[in-house]
This record gives sequence, structure tokens and C-alpha cells, in this order.
Amino acid sequence: MYTALRYETDDPYAVRAVFHLPGQDRTVEWFFSREMLAEALTGRTGQGGDVHMWPAGDPGRDVVFIALRSPEGSALLEFPAQGVKSFLRETWSVVPPGSESGRLDLDAELAQLLAGN
Repeated sequence: MYTALRYETDDPYAVRAVFHLPGQDRTVEWFFSREMLAEALTGRTGQGGDVHMWPAGDPGRDVVFIALRSPEGSALLEFPAQGVKSFLRETWSVVPPGSESGRLDLDAELAQLLAGN
């Protein structure tokens, strides 16, 4: 299985994990917060939800674990912490932390929700 992290400025709070399943043409996507991913570099995040993240507790292993749960199954992913840090730095260069709300058109989002779309 191949997994890629994606970030799009039109959804500035979210990170998308895209899973390319072996032998299949389809992908599976999970969304979680960019802030949660950053917090996972130094401690546990996501208690009580479907997404849990934490840094490796073993000396010499510089990785971040991401555990996903759904009714269809579960997955435990391992990402190099340096790769996660680089990914986050790139997202922060495009949308600095704290400026996410400036990227949202709240009136359009509210209109879409009220329209039932």
C-alpha cells in the first residue's frame, strides 16, 4: 500500500491521507487536522476519535504513528518524522498557522450547508 499526504489551500485546516491499495485502481482517503499532525510530533493526539497519532517512544526511531479506525477496518501507518516535519513546513509556507480562517469563504460555506449540498 502506498500512502501520500496532501494539503490544499481551499481546505486550510485539513490534511488528506490518500491510500493507493495494491492491485486496485481505487484510492481511500482520510482527512484529519493539520494541527493534530503537528501535535503528533511531540505527543499523543486524537484520544476518543477514529484517528490517533503519536511519536515513536523508542530511542533511535524517529517516526510518527497514525492509527485509523472505521467500521470497515483499521490501519496503523508509520511516517518518518522528518518527512512529516518537511510536509508541515511546506503547508505552513503556503498557509501559516493561525491564518487558515482567512482562506475560507464562510458565507458561501454557510449557504451551501443551508441549501443541503
